[in-house]
Amino acid sequence: MMTPPTRQQPVPPRTRQPRRVAVIGQGHMGLVVSVLATEAGHSVVGYDTDPVRILRVSSASEDLGEVPRDRLAQAIATGRFTATTDAAALYGFEVAVISVSTPLAAGRPDLRLLEAAAKTVAAHARPGCVVIVESTTWPGTTDEIVIPALESSGLRAGVNLHVGYTPERINPGDGIDAMVTIPKIVSGADAASLALVTEFWETLVDTVVLAPDMRTAELTKLIENTFRLVNISLVNEIAHHARDLGADIWSAIGLATSKPYGFMPFTPGIGAGGHCIPVAPRYLAWRIGETGGTPAGLIEMALAVNDAAPVWVAERILTGLTQRGIGTGQAVVLVAGITYKPNVGDVRGSAAAAVIAHLRGRGVWVLVYDPVAEYAAEVLRVVTPELIAAVSAVAVLVAHDHLDTDALAAADYVFDACGILPRTPNIELL
Repeated sequence: MMTPPTRQQPVPPRTRQPRRVAVIGQGHMGLVVSVLATEAGHSVVGYDTDPVRILRVSSASEDLGEVPRDRLAQAIATGRFTATTDAAALYGFEVAVISVSTPLAAGRPDLRLLEAAAKTVAAHARPGCVVIVESTTWPGTTDEIVIPALESSGLRAGVNLHVGYTPERINPGDGIDAMVTIPKIVSGADAASLALVTEFWETLVDTVVLAPDMRTAELTKLIENTFRLVNISLVNEIAHHARDLGADIWSAIGLATSKPYGFMPFTPGIGAGGHCIPVAPRYLAWRIGETGGTPAGLIEMALAVNDAAPVWVAERILTGLTQRGIGTGQAVVLVAGITYKPNVGDVRGSAAAAVIAHLRGRGVWVLVYDPVAEYAAEVLRVVTPELIAAVSAVAVLVAHDHLDTDALAAADYVFDACGILPRTPNIELL
């Protein structure tokens, strides 16, 4: 029987006492927390070790992920938000939120940034302060790694140090205001910690959901992303075989969606990319393996299918070229989309980039068209009819809203991995 969350409650009007808040990490999530906390009336220091990132934040001259430049500029103009690389500015914080990257290294969790952040916070911690971990990680991390690092300050969790874990929940591309409406899971090392963590987050979001303990909260984040990874891999595996079965995978999914229960549609694609969906399941599978229990076979298989997806897509494109008498050494392919997700400029962990790399490795000359990609070298922002007429093929890999689909669809051979173009003889669906 499923145990429900301890409590889910709407947040009352934001009239809590303003706090001195330190946000460690000013990346895609940390900056959102910083701006929301500033707008809620707190005094915020946004700390990051990357001087380039801090310069971009401080200048407020561009949109940064979910935070538009005007909202960032307004937060800075209040005088209550400062972005800095100087750890000394953390002194006197009452609430610290650790929101740093937890990447993979050789397929294993890499918590060096999280450990370093915890030690930095410890150096400036005072009795009664609250430290909240946001970073995605395996169950037990806050207990086993973060708290010992924090206690190097001489403070003791549950005595004069309050610690909690709140998994990040943000859908890249939806914007900062969307995060306010997403229920926020909160947890604490003890009852007092839970109360203080809850109090802080109630000033930022509309609804909080109380977890029974920190390990359960840590696991929740991994479950959410693993669920998506498994289902993405499942539909991609079926798509891999659908043509041999003489069936249309896209129509089959559309028909299955008519079932009013027990089905959630996922569509075929080039594989899940980014810094979240393909990473969190590896954290979970690794931790399960470390406990010495039964291996996480289904998760491992889903990861393997996802890893193979870009190669499979690239080979489909190569097959299409061969069928049209175009050798790889002579082929010029225009790829539409290089980011990891539609309408998001981030290219980190992009499956499209993996498709491109495989094509280039096979001798194909690849041009890249992407109107939203950030800091991607040699990327075309627009396409012309002359360019479309000159290439051997167009491959639509990421379904950005602002792709010039009319121009792309006019190519002699189009491989549509996203299902966004009309079904015409020159267009091949994934």
